[in-house]
Amino acid sequence: MPEGRVIKAYSGHYFVSYKDGVADCKLRGRLRKEDKDVLVGDMVLFTLTDAEGMYGVIEDVLPRKTRLLRPPVANVDQAVVVIACDEPSPDLELLDRILVSVEAESLGIVICINKIDLVSRYAADKLTKPYRNAGYKTVKVSARAGWGIQRLRKALSGKVSVFAGPSGVGKSALLNALQPGLRLETGEVSARTGRGRHTTRYSHLLKIEPGGYVADTPGFSKLDLNRIDSRLLGSLFPEFRIPMKDCKFTTCFHYKEPDCGVKKAVETGHIAESRYGHYVKLLLETLERERRRSR
Repeated sequence: MPEGRVIKAYSGHYFVSYKDGVADCKLRGRLRKEDKDVLVGDMVLFTLTDAEGMYGVIEDVLPRKTRLLRPPVANVDQAVVVIACDEPSPDLELLDRILVSVEAESLGIVICINKIDLVSRYAADKLTKPYRNAGYKTVKVSARAGWGIQRLRKALSGKVSVFAGPSGVGKSALLNALQPGLRLETGEVSARTGRGRHTTRYSHLLKIEPGGYVADTPGFSKLDLNRIDSRLLGSLFPEFRIPMKDCKFTTCFHYKEPDCGVKKAVETGHIAESRYGHYVKLLLETLERERRRSR
């Protein structure tokens, strides 16, 4: 029975890439009865139903290495979190929420800062600095001008990556720049809302030369972190991990406790105030959610 990778899924059709091509597959009735979810990126066993190898039936889904709930993809090695310097203005709170959700899945992370052609070099560097200092790999690019595309291509080589981020930041435009000929639909930012319009309507896995896959996914503007434990939240901020060792209390939330290594690192500039502010907001949300659940 052949094995393949789901590269696109919508309306009950699962397009499976295998050594001889791509087959348009349906789910075996048993999987439908079990309400088995099949995600882009899943490795599956399937049978072909025609001599040309164009159609088939998925018989089983193989165990996943990783899974993201939003965007819903499986078996990716890293997330490329895309934000724009402008058009739309960068939503750093959303960025930090996405980073926390990806950290919780133990995936590699690349922060891709697009549209650097719209701002000064100083502004692009100022936007990048807190994340580079936190230990994240950052790549500054312009899909429109072609700047930084080769560096981004190198970061994708040999990996299965997922592009994540809000609408309008240029994820599809970046993929078009990385792989000429894709001709993915791109959209402009709404003048009324200042937000991007959704041009990617479903997730699909695209092959990027010289080697690697990228999941192009619909954008989003909100992200809930319902599965994050308040005791683990601090460890999902990489720049907190060393200062946390200097906290007086092992149960420190890095909020109101005295002798907190993290708060000292904020005071000395080793942790960006913006990142710490978003941490506190997420912490309070998480504690409130846990309080309601415990009632």
